[in-house]
Amino acid sequence: MKIKLICVGKLKEKYLIEDIKEYTKRLSAYSDVEIIEVNDERIPVNASLAEQTLVKAKEGRRILDKIKQDDYVILLDVSGKEMDSVAFSKHLEKCMVDGKSTIVFVIGGSLGHYDEVLTRANLRLSFSPMTFPHQLMRLILVEQIYRAFKIMRHESYHK
Repeated sequence: MKIKLICVGKLKEKYLIEDIKEYTKRLSAYSDVEIIEVNDERIPVNASLAEQTLVKAKEGRRILDKIKQDDYVILLDVSGKEMDSVAFSKHLEKCMVDGKSTIVFVIGGSLGHYDEVLTRANLRLSFSPMTFPHQLMRLILVEQIYRAFKIMRHESYHK
């Protein structure tokens, strides 16, 4: 089983980098983990809808270039399906049982996802109707993936 996180933009905050490294290290006991950063596009001030669409398209193409045909793609999307941690764990476990060898999580740019990326997703997942900074969402995501594996294995940590 391999877990890939495809994220738009670079992570700069040292405290987030260190915490993500810690959870990635913990996850390595259960899965190979790879974090892929794709470049974000500069958004013009007062960008028109056409300019916003172009930004999403460029970022979207970079994301799609990193996804293989047989990857199972979970797209983080505020309008996606909400799950608690147990349901999320069961979903990942079902993917594994169904033979999905690579699960790709996608965190898009600040303008959201390009239509082709939305179409490619096997699951659109929402962690909350609230908006989170993309950098912080990475930490939340790796922690929840780690939690999901602990739940699957009936190991302490979850509560």
